[in-house]
Amino acid sequence: MTYTSLNFIFFVLATALVYFVLPFKKYRWTVLLAASIFFYCTWSYQLGAFMLFTTLSTYLIALWLNRVSVKSKAVLKEHKSEWSRDDKKKYKNKTKVRMRLVMTLALLLNFGILAFLKYYNFFAGSLNDILGAFSLDFSAPSLKLILPLGISFYTFQSMGYIVDVYREKTAPQKNPLKLLLFVSFFPQIIQGPISIYDQLAVQLFEGHDFDFTRFKHGCELIMWGFFKKLVIADRAVIAITAVTADYNKFGGTTLTFTVLLYALQLYADFSGGIDISRGVAQIFGVDMIDNFKRPYFSRSINEYWRRWHISLGAWLKNYLFYPVAMSNAFITASKKMKGTRFGKTAAGAHISKVLPTSVASLIVFLVVGIWHGASWKYVAFGAWNGMIIMVSILLEPLFISAKDKLHIKDTNIPFMLFQMFRTFLIVLVGYVFDVAPSFSQAMRTFWLFFTNQNFKLGYSQISDLGLGKKDYLVVLIGGLIIFIASIIQERAKNGMDIRHMLDQKPFILRFALLFVALISIVVFGIYGSGYSAADFVYAQF
Repeated sequence: MTYTSLNFIFFVLATALVYFVLPFKKYRWTVLLAASIFFYCTWSYQLGAFMLFTTLSTYLIALWLNRVSVKSKAVLKEHKSEWSRDDKKKYKNKTKVRMRLVMTLALLLNFGILAFLKYYNFFAGSLNDILGAFSLDFSAPSLKLILPLGISFYTFQSMGYIVDVYREKTAPQKNPLKLLLFVSFFPQIIQGPISIYDQLAVQLFEGHDFDFTRFKHGCELIMWGFFKKLVIADRAVIAITAVTADYNKFGGTTLTFTVLLYALQLYADFSGGIDISRGVAQIFGVDMIDNFKRPYFSRSINEYWRRWHISLGAWLKNYLFYPVAMSNAFITASKKMKGTRFGKTAAGAHISKVLPTSVASLIVFLVVGIWHGASWKYVAFGAWNGMIIMVSILLEPLFISAKDKLHIKDTNIPFMLFQMFRTFLIVLVGYVFDVAPSFSQAMRTFWLFFTNQNFKLGYSQISDLGLGKKDYLVVLIGGLIIFIASIIQERAKNGMDIRHMLDQKPFILRFALLFVALISIVVFGIYGSGYSAADFVYAQF
């Protein structure tokens, strides 16, 4: 039951009916839990065992962490008058070490399952290649492994909860069924967003009354997601799949076109799926984080990643970037550099100051690359983004000095457009690693960009990718609609979204726009008998 199927629409409406009809508001969360379990079972009830294990282990270890913390505070209170400050400090450190070990157990168990299922064959294949190069007689077996639906999303979300309990920012959930709902909430299980417990849980567990405005806004957001997915993404992916299926036969012009088309297809697919998720949740009175904020308007690659997949970026910042950047090893290295002859120069002082931040950023983006897929091309994808951000942090004083000498202001419109274009090119370089079947093919693609541009051949190849001129026109117009909507949203006062803007327009105009949108999905959407809808890009993450 995919998000874009009629079955899913009927399922959401039926769930909403039961949810709002149930007279006991404080038990309405059980309807969401039952719906989430049913939804997951329509994909694979056997693989649901992995999610149940994550929920159970997270539940028990969170309670364990809380017991250790409560006991520690009781002991400190009991010995408050007789222990010295050093005694208290030693006991606190001992408790912290114990809690860290308990937290580490949860991380190893759950990230270990994710790593094994997602990366075992990748590492086994890489090991076999290395051993084969040295003519060693050993071969790690290849296993037939299947990724449970949304395993990365519910694992990251659960482990974020564990870390927050460890940090005592969040009280542990005493009801295992409520925790299961937080882990399995069906609108976000396919591709996120990755939610923080304190932001989502209270909304899930409190009963919501039916609100027509929220229902209307939710349906409008779902319709917008359907337009992106069915009209644009599922149409564009036909041509992209045709290229990746026989990658070697295409020249530089066709590959350039494919990467540009992929930039639109990926955004329409991923943001469209998130729109559907957020729209469905809003019907039930639940506001989930907005995962995209017009990322292609970004003026730097750092800003791009703050606008793209926002929930993943926030998770990595809170649970990986800060712990790494603020670790004793990184701070000590920074201090040592400051004490050197180079560290006392202007350039050295800046580098020593930002060294923890820049290196931590590189580590984070290597993780981002590996998270995207079990392949060396994704490692390269992460390294490319991480190196760009690292270099931009290290060379920031030079950039500022160059702007001052050239008398360029950040508010200069031509300069802003240049920054957006430059950032988009950097993003496209990363997309090459997504499109190409392998790292070596990605390197070949870069070479062909500069050595094999043949527009006549490219036009012929592009015309033979399974899409006609009308299809390309639909994709182009759809892309322009997204672009115009993004400009309106970017320039909106006080961050008001388009749905609230529409509320202020006359009824006839609102009705006409929604009617045209619905007809566009029905007429131009890619679906129907004999067609297998493309999975969302991040569905198996």
